[in-house]
Amino acid sequence: MSVSDMFAALQGALGQDQDIREEIRKVVQALEQTAREMLTLLQGVHQGPGFQHIPKKCQKAREHFSTVRTQMESLKTKFPADQYYRFHEHWRFVLQRLVFLAAFVVYLESETLVTREAVAEILGIEADRERGFHLDIEDYLSGVLTLASELARLAVNSVTAGDYSRPLRISAFINELDSGFRLLNLKNDSLRKRYDGLKYDVKKIEEVVYDLSIRGLNKEATAGAGGEK
Repeated sequence: MSVSDMFAALQGALGQDQDIREEIRKVVQALEQTAREMLTLLQGVHQGPGFQHIPKKCQKAREHFSTVRTQMESLKTKFPADQYYRFHEHWRFVLQRLVFLAAFVVYLESETLVTREAVAEILGIEADRERGFHLDIEDYLSGVLTLASELARLAVNSVTAGDYSRPLRISAFINELDSGFRLLNLKNDSLRKRYDGLKYDVKKIEEVVYDLSIRGLNKEATAGAGGEK
């Protein structure tokens, strides 16, 4: 094979690679739009009247996840199955955002932490790497850390809305989450930096709980803890 033939073959391979990336970008853009719509919907819970409509907003968000699953099915077809990590950077950010949204919905519904397996099912992808397009562990953890920041904000807005028991429950949840992350040996620099931000979320929520305490509102919150969430 001549040098010109070699470079012609290389150019063909480059062109094919660029075509794959362009197809991936189109689907990722659609996923990003769906994620933005869901985020806009769920941001409504931070408003005073929004607390009354949490079940309805979660139901609407669940409907959006149906669209996400369809888009994920399309994404899976855009690249060779054995080259997940070659193109991973294209969808890494939106996947982490979708993990956060799924985790936020599950928390609002049950005040529990969604498992990686459950998130994968919600998104219509696999939890195990060996089975193809999957939810990477670090993407899952990044989404959970975003959830912590969102809950810190929710704790503050709960007080504004007159819901004094919710910050106490959020505080217990975040402290348990922090304890869980302390068990991990995080070597990924980006994930490690995001985890370092968790201590600020913990501190922010502790300040909310402390403020409730000095105002005597924690007693009211504790008395009503056995009621509806």
